[in-house]
Amino acid sequence: MIVDDVLVDKLANLSKLEFDEEGKKAIKADLSKILNFMEKLNELNTDGIAPLVYINEEVNIFRDDEVNYPITKEEALKNAPLKDADYIKVPKFVKGTKY
Repeated sequence: MIVDDVLVDKLANLSKLEFDEEGKKAIKADLSKILNFMEKLNELNTDGIAPLVYINEEVNIFRDDEVNYPITKEEALKNAPLKDADYIKVPKFVKGTKY
């Protein structure tokens, strides 16, 4: 594939980017390097090699969920400025809206 101004302009338009002439030259050079690298990879014989799905073979180790109560209800209510027997009271902050 040939990287020219037309290709760079098309990619810039699709990605909503703008380049000045110096930036366009840099992008053309970078795209050429990328494509050359991909051509090198195409030269490798990959017959019999399984596709890489994961980088490592580690498996996620999840811990079991444990219910614990770091503070009691009474301790939580003790520091609340407004409360009733079982709940912390907060001011109403949602206003009704009309659609």
